[in-house]
Amino acid sequence: MSVPSQNVLDTAEGRRLHAASPGPWRRWGPYLSERQWGTVREDYSPGGTAWDSFPHEHARSRAYRWGEDGIAGFGDEHLNWCLSLGLWNGKDHILKERLFGLTNEQGNHGEDVKELYFFLDGTPTHSYMRMLYKYPQAAFPYADLVDENRRRSNELPEYEILDTGVFDDEAYFDVTIEYAKAGSDDLLMRVTVENRSPHPALLHLLPQFWARNTWSWDTSRSKPELRLTDGAVVARNPELPHQYRWSAQGDAPQEWLFCENETNIERLFGSKGDGPYKDGFNDYLVDGRPEAIRRDKGSKAGAHWRLEMAGGGRRTIGMRLRRVSQDAQAAEDFDAVFVKRRAEADEYYTALQQDLDDDDARLIQRQAMAGMLWSKQFYHFDVKRWLNGDAAQPTPPASRLHGRNADWRHLSNADIISMPDTWEYPWYASWDLAFQAVAFALIDPDFAKKQLILLTQDRFMHPNGQLPAYEWAFGDANPPVHAWAVWQVYQMDAKLTGKFDRVFLERAFHKLLLNFGWWVNRKDAEGRNLFQGGFLGLDNIQIFDRSAPLPTGGRIDQSDGTAWMAAYALDLMSIGLELAADNEAYVDISVKFFEHFLYISGAINGADEAGASLWDEQDEFFYDALKLPDGTSVPLKVRSIVGLSPLFAVHVLDSAAVGKLPRLEERLRWFLRHRPDLAQLVSRWYEPGKGNTMLLSLLRGHRMKRLLTRMLDEAEFLSDYGVRSLSRYHEHSPFKLDHNGESFGIEYTPAESVSRTFGGNSNWRGPIWMPVNYLLIESLQEFHRYYGDEFRVEYPTGSGTMLSLSEIADALSERLCALFRKDRNGLRPVMAAYPLLAVDPRSADLVLFHEYFHGDNGRGLGAAHQTGWTSLVALLLKNKPRRSEDQKASGDAK
Repeated sequence: MSVPSQNVLDTAEGRRLHAASPGPWRRWGPYLSERQWGTVREDYSPGGTAWDSFPHEHARSRAYRWGEDGIAGFGDEHLNWCLSLGLWNGKDHILKERLFGLTNEQGNHGEDVKELYFFLDGTPTHSYMRMLYKYPQAAFPYADLVDENRRRSNELPEYEILDTGVFDDEAYFDVTIEYAKAGSDDLLMRVTVENRSPHPALLHLLPQFWARNTWSWDTSRSKPELRLTDGAVVARNPELPHQYRWSAQGDAPQEWLFCENETNIERLFGSKGDGPYKDGFNDYLVDGRPEAIRRDKGSKAGAHWRLEMAGGGRRTIGMRLRRVSQDAQAAEDFDAVFVKRRAEADEYYTALQQDLDDDDARLIQRQAMAGMLWSKQFYHFDVKRWLNGDAAQPTPPASRLHGRNADWRHLSNADIISMPDTWEYPWYASWDLAFQAVAFALIDPDFAKKQLILLTQDRFMHPNGQLPAYEWAFGDANPPVHAWAVWQVYQMDAKLTGKFDRVFLERAFHKLLLNFGWWVNRKDAEGRNLFQGGFLGLDNIQIFDRSAPLPTGGRIDQSDGTAWMAAYALDLMSIGLELAADNEAYVDISVKFFEHFLYISGAINGADEAGASLWDEQDEFFYDALKLPDGTSVPLKVRSIVGLSPLFAVHVLDSAAVGKLPRLEERLRWFLRHRPDLAQLVSRWYEPGKGNTMLLSLLRGHRMKRLLTRMLDEAEFLSDYGVRSLSRYHEHSPFKLDHNGESFGIEYTPAESVSRTFGGNSNWRGPIWMPVNYLLIESLQEFHRYYGDEFRVEYPTGSGTMLSLSEIADALSERLCALFRKDRNGLRPVMAAYPLLAVDPRSADLVLFHEYFHGDNGRGLGAAHQTGWTSLVALLLKNKPRRSEDQKASGDAK
C-alpha cells in the first residue's frame, strides 16, 4: 500500500489534525445520518418491525428519539444543533428533506436508497466538505419506485431512479452543498444550484437549522429556542454555554420560517395538539397552510428562497452559523473562506497523494476518502432506556423486554462513529468498522485508533467479552478482525507520524484478550479448535443460514470461522511481541497465542486427536463440515471464499527479533521437539526463509499452491475485477444436499441475490467483495516476505505465466482498482448502472463505492454509498497504469 511521507503533516490541515488538541476543529461535522427512520433505535413496536413502525411517510411528521437525518446534514458532536437542506420543485407531494429508499418488503433485493448523490470532497477536521445531490424537476416518483420494485421478482434487476425517466433530457437540478469553517465554531454553508435543463424551472430552496428533540423524552431537559432577531436567527439552549447566530450571506431569503421539532400528533395519532409541528415547513410550502408555521420563533428554523431559474442558469446562496460572542469580532469574508479552505484541502491531498501521478487514481482515492468522511455519524443508543421506555412517553410493550438486544442492556453509545454508510447502514457493524479504521488511517490515524478503542470500551463491549455485531442483533458474531485492524492502524500511524503509539496498542490488546476468550469459550462446541461462529458476516455463503438452528440439526464446523480464529491468534501474537520489546512480560502471552495458532492449525488440517480435517485431499480445497446429531460428518463441498480463508492466517517473524526474546525462542523449539506433527504439517517457522525470516501459516507451500491454483483460475474464482466470493464452477455444477426429503443447494449468482436468505440484502454467491480481496492481497504479500521472488505461481491458472506472490498481489490490486478506473471506452465498470451519467462530461467523474460488485462485469451492487470497507481501494491504488486488455492478453500468453 502507498503511505505518504511526513510532509503531509506540514500542510495547514495536517497541522490542525495533529495539533495537541484537534478536538475543537472536529466539534462540527457531517454527523447526521441520512436515514433515522426505519432503524432499530426508533422502533418501539411489539414485534421489532422497525421498517413498519417508523416508515418514511412518518419521518417528516415525527420527532426522532435517538438522532436526526437530513440532506447534507451537519451538526455538533452531540447533535444539539443541526443543519441540512430542504428542496421543493413545486411538483412533489412532500418537501424533499431526506433521502428516499425502499425497505426489504418494497425492494426486491433489500434496503435500497433510490436517489442520486455523490460525496466529492472533505478534510479530516471537516474544515471543508462538498457533496452533490441531483434533484428531478418532475415529481419525484415515490409510488412508481415502490410499485414497480414490489412487482418485480428476485430474478429481475432492481428498478432504479434512472429507470423511471425523471432524469431524461437533463430535466433536473445539480445541487452542490459545501461547508467551510472560518474557525472551530464559525461554520459556513454554501448551496449552488444549476438548472441542467435548457428550459426555465422553479426551485424552492430551504436551508434548515434546528435543535435535536431531547425534551419530549425527558421532562428534566430544557427546550431550546430559535428566535428571529435583527434579520438573523439566534439560537439558545439553556443547558449549553454558547448562543449561536444563523444568518444569510449575500442575498437575503424571501422569508424566514419557524416550527417546532415535535411530533404532529394530530396527523399521526388523531390527538389534539398545539403545533406548529416538525412538518410545518412541508405543510406551509406544499399544502399552502400558513397556520402550519410561525414567523418569529420555534425549535426549528428555515430560510426560504424561491428561485425562478433560467434554462442552464446557476444560483448560489450562503448561510453562516457562529457564536453570538463572536459578533464583536470581524467575520472573515464568506467567499474568501471557501477559497482558502478548498486550497488547503488541495494542499493536503497533494501531499497525501504525492506517490500517485495518475490523475484518475487521485480522483478515485479522494472521493473514496470523501465518502468515508461524510459517513461519520453521531450514534446515540442506550439499550436499557430503549427497552424500558421514557417516563414522558407511553410504556413500550412488555414483549420487547425479551426481544431484540434484551441481553445488551449495558450498551450505551453516544459517539461519533464511522458508519458503513448513513442510509442503508446507519449503524456500526464490528467487522465493517475494523476495515473502515484501516482505510481512515490513511488520512486520519488518530480517528482510526479511537474508533478501534471505542468498540472495546465497557459501554460497547459485553461483560462476557463479545464485541457488538450490529444494531439489528448485537449478539451475532462478525468475523474477528479487530486485532488485525489494530495492528494495521498501529503500523500505518507510525509510518505517517514517526511515532509508535504503544499506549494505543496496549489498551486494545488487553480488551482483545477478553474477546478472544469469548470466541474460544462460546464458538468451539467440542473444545477441539474447530469453530462454528454463527453469522460471521458472510450472509448467504453457505446453503444454510449459519446464524440460525440448522434444519438438519447439529452444527457446521466452519473452515472460515476456524481460519479467522487462527488469524486472530497470529494478530494477537504479533501485538504481544511488539509490546514485549518494552516489557518482557508480554512474551508469555505471545507464546500462548502461538500455541492457540498451532492447535487451531492442527485441527483444521486434521492433526488433532480426532483426526478430522476440513481439507479435502481429492479436491485439494477446504470445506465446511456438517456435523449431524448422529455424529455423521458431511463435507459441504461448496467452493467459496470459505475455502480460501485459510490463506488469511499467515505471519512472518524476523529471526533476529525472535533471537532478542530468549524465552520465545525456547518455547518455539519446545514445540518443534514435542509436537513435530504440528510443525511439519502447518508451518515452516523452524526453517528460515528470505532474509532469515520464519513463516507461521495454516498452509505449507503445496497446499497454498493448490488453493492459489483455484483462486487464480478465471474459470473459477478469478474475474477481471478481483476474486469472486463463489467459484464460477458452480454455474454449471450447483451444489445440492438432500436430507430427510428436503433439498438444499447453492449455485453461482454473480449479481444480486435471488434468494430471500438474510432478506436478500447481500449476496456472497458469486460477487466480488472488497474486504476479503484486500485480505487475500495482504496475505500474498506476507507469504512473499518469506518465500521471496524465487517462489512463483502460474497467473492466471493455465496461462503459462509464472509470477512471484508479490507480483500476483499487485495484479489482483490492479483488477480491483479497475472496478473504478475508466476503461478504454472511458467507462467505469462500477458505474455500469448509471449510463446517463457516463455520457455526460460533467458527470463522468462521479464515482460511487458500492457494497459489492458483479462477479463477471464489475457493476456496483448492494448499498450504493458503502464507502466504508470499499474505500480500501484507496490503499491499493498505485502509480502503475492499468494495463489495457490487449497488453493483459499478450502478457498472460507469455
